[in-house]
Amino acid sequence: MNPSSSFDYSPELRRLMQQAGLSSVEELSQKAGVSQWQIIRLRRGLARQMRVEILLYISQGLNISLVELLATFAPESVSSPEAGSSVEELQQEYQRLQTQMKQQQDSQLQEFERSSLEVLEAWLLQWPTVVYKVKQNSKLPAIKLLPLLRPIERLMQQWGVEAIASVGSEVPYNPQMHQLLEGTAQTGETVLVRYTGYRYRGQLLHRAKVSSLPQSQQ
Repeated sequence: MNPSSSFDYSPELRRLMQQAGLSSVEELSQKAGVSQWQIIRLRRGLARQMRVEILLYISQGLNISLVELLATFAPESVSSPEAGSSVEELQQEYQRLQTQMKQQQDSQLQEFERSSLEVLEAWLLQWPTVVYKVKQNSKLPAIKLLPLLRPIERLMQQWGVEAIASVGSEVPYNPQMHQLLEGTAQTGETVLVRYTGYRYRGQLLHRAKVSSLPQSQQ
């Protein structure tokens, strides 16, 4: 007999969707990131013919475990005497997929942050110098605009973007961290920071741009 016509788990699906605060198959499809056809297959009792990752996505959309999903839509797969090993294998596969998804999410997040930093590159490099110059002359109208940029600065901190040195500071010259704009300097000699450099998650993103100090100031 065709399984698609011999099983109907619509009541079970509606119950789980209500528990998850979902009102339609379309909404579950969007939340789980799978097609509505996959959910229909699950409702028709075809869970054992579906790929584990699809079942995993649906279980996450319903806020239940993979084993609970199978116990609901394919009870024979977890209740038979020989099902013990298959359930254990599913749990292992579940853990593997969870780890893989976490790694993919972390990778996608970092890729998003990096692409966003590329868009913000001009702001990152120029804005600290603008702030420094504006603060030197508090009569400039631009001083009132500085607080508006604080949310972006906080966002940079949350992303792990760290300034190498602040504009106007005097630091020991490090050719790995600093780009010399004017004059000459040996490693360890004091230089003036002209443009802020950045690290991203501990890795160098942009070198700070510096200039040498007059001999009288060294």
